[in-house]
Amino acid sequence: MGLFDRLRGDDDERVVFLGIDGVPLNLVQDHPDVFENLTDIKNTGSGGRLESIVPPESSACWPSLTTGVNPGATGVYGFQDREVDSYETYVPLGRHVKATRLWDRVTDAGRDATVLNVPVTFPPSTRIQRMASGFLSPDLESATSDESLRRTLEEFDYQTDVNAKLGHDDDKTEFIENAHATLDARYEAFVHYLEQDDWDLFFGVFMSTDRVNHFLFGDYATDGEYNAEFLEFYRTLDEYIGEIRDSLDDNTTLIVASDHGFTHLEWEVNCNQFLAEEGWLSYEADDHDALTDIGEDARAYSLIPGRFYLNLEGREPNGVVSQSEYEATREELIADLESLTGPGGQQVCKRIVKGEDAFDGPHDDIAPDLVVIPANGFDLKSGFSGKEAVFTEGPRNGMHKFENSLLYTTEPGLNLDGANLFDVTPTILDLLDVDTDVTFDGTSLLG
Repeated sequence: MGLFDRLRGDDDERVVFLGIDGVPLNLVQDHPDVFENLTDIKNTGSGGRLESIVPPESSACWPSLTTGVNPGATGVYGFQDREVDSYETYVPLGRHVKATRLWDRVTDAGRDATVLNVPVTFPPSTRIQRMASGFLSPDLESATSDESLRRTLEEFDYQTDVNAKLGHDDDKTEFIENAHATLDARYEAFVHYLEQDDWDLFFGVFMSTDRVNHFLFGDYATDGEYNAEFLEFYRTLDEYIGEIRDSLDDNTTLIVASDHGFTHLEWEVNCNQFLAEEGWLSYEADDHDALTDIGEDARAYSLIPGRFYLNLEGREPNGVVSQSEYEATREELIADLESLTGPGGQQVCKRIVKGEDAFDGPHDDIAPDLVVIPANGFDLKSGFSGKEAVFTEGPRNGMHKFENSLLYTTEPGLNLDGANLFDVTPTILDLLDVDTDVTFDGTSLLG
């Protein structure tokens, strides 16, 4: 609650949402000694599993979580999307999100919102009270909605993201130090604006959790070299969540949620290399590194993470798969994907989702035809530069997981059976008593 609210005695309901990107439910459940505060929040409020979206990638997840609708309505499907009627691709930013964000609905209702470090919100909005964009922002100056915010964040040594390049080093010491520094500054900024701003909705995201998981989750899963440092990082995060929880009054609901789960990564699966070896994908020349380089006879291609597209006539500029052959060709591709096994004989594809079963809306013209949910350990990559093999190893030892995201809240009695990311926005609007006539893909979790 902001200082002005405390002085005026305002008793309107408020919500603090803290995102913890990529934190899996079982990590918290298995370590109540590390997550003492989150465990207490669940025991005195509500808590449980959230289902992520298809595909479980942060660039697609956060637009859906903050709008309550699927990528067919947000227009964002992953870290890389294809231009309509083109083979050109782009990295989706906040301006590419077509659906209305939660904080805009709160602002339209005459309430105030402070939004800090949410992925895929660049450039920052100036129509809400305050915003610092998160993941994919080029620098702090352009990520902040006003000069005062920029100066304040600079005083905290605030970074828009962890330096992930440090995670590529064999010695992870500097990476871990940078992750802690990023976490500390994020917490200081959150506490500052929780205290100073007159907000009804405070929405902040800790993204450093995702970065730590990508480079240290394997150490945790195998009791490796950096297992202790991994858990210590999370002990610090939990302490910060506890401090924020303790600072809130009885009229404020705290929600802590992740956008997807995580698991141990064992193999990177180079999907376009697989398609090339199986005769689905060809290139115009030996030197290729982009979708624009695919050959005239290419029948399929992949974009990260695990999205597969037929090179469809009338949709792709040089499509070769006719509409009449679409279903048969897609079933052929499904069969080939289902036959893909890893170096140890394990099946790579846990589940294959058809596009029409996951995406619906005015922006489904770039929706994939198939999305593969991989088995644990197989991280689906989709570069176009060509790889020596389908299965390779990289610097990361943690990967996103569709299942096992979480939602914990101080609000008792939430019904989390079958809950998913689409439910978060309608739940927060319900808590704030903000009416809307919009149809969401989710529903309020309030009993």
